[in-house]
Amino acid sequence: MTDAHPLDTAAWSSLTGPHARFAERVGRVVRYPADVSPFAALPPDPAPQDWADAAELVGPGGVVVLTLPATAPDGWTQEFAIPGVQLVDEGVAAAPDDEAVRLGADDVPEMTALVARTEPGPFLARTHELGSYLGIRRDGELVAMAGERLHPAGFTEISAVCTDAGHRGQGLGTRLVLAVAHGIRARGETPFLHASASNTGPIALYEHLGFRLRRTTTFAGYRPPGSAQQG
Repeated sequence: MTDAHPLDTAAWSSLTGPHARFAERVGRVVRYPADVSPFAALPPDPAPQDWADAAELVGPGGVVVLTLPATAPDGWTQEFAIPGVQLVDEGVAAAPDDEAVRLGADDVPEMTALVARTEPGPFLARTHELGSYLGIRRDGELVAMAGERLHPAGFTEISAVCTDAGHRGQGLGTRLVLAVAHGIRARGETPFLHASASNTGPIALYEHLGFRLRRTTTFAGYRPPGSAQQG
C-alpha cells in the first residue's frame, strides 16, 4: 500500500514516531497512557489480529478511541462518532506573546479546572507532557491556555485552546494560538489542529488566522465484543 500522509493517520504517526516514548503497545496497536490522552491507533491497514490486539490493549470495559473512522469487525460496538475537521497552517501570522507563560506540572490543577469550566476537549493529568503549553494569567489566575497534542513527524497539533468565560472577547485564545504556532514553526514544523465540525465559530476564526481545511474526519470510539461498560 502507498504510505499515508502523516496527517491522515495523525495518532498512528505520532505514537510510532515523535511520541513513541508514550506508546503502550500490543502487537501493532498503540495507544497513549490513560492519563495522557484517550487516543489509540491501529495501523493504516488493520487486520483482524490488530482488532483483537486493540481489545487486549484497552482491557475489559475499555473503548478504543480513534482519530479517524474505521470498519470494526462484527461484535464491536461503536460508542460514539463525532464529525470533525482537520486544518493546517497555510500562512498563519505566528508570533510570540509577552504575556504568555509556560505551563507545567505545577500548573496542572489550574489547567484541569480551566478545562472543566470551558470544555475544549480531553485534557488529563499528564496531557501537558505531550508538548509546550502556554497560558495567560490575570490577577494570578489562569484564564486562558493553549498547547500541543498530537505530533506526527513534521507537524504538531495545537489543542486545548480555551478561555475562561469572564475573559472572552479579548483575543486571548487567538494570541495563544499564534504563540504556540510560533514555537512549532521555530522547530521547523507545521502547526495543525482538529475541531468538532459543529464548532463553526472557532473554525471560522482559525480560517481567518490562516489555517485551511485539509480534510474532514471522525473521532470514534469502539467497544470490543463482550466488553460491558464499567460503572
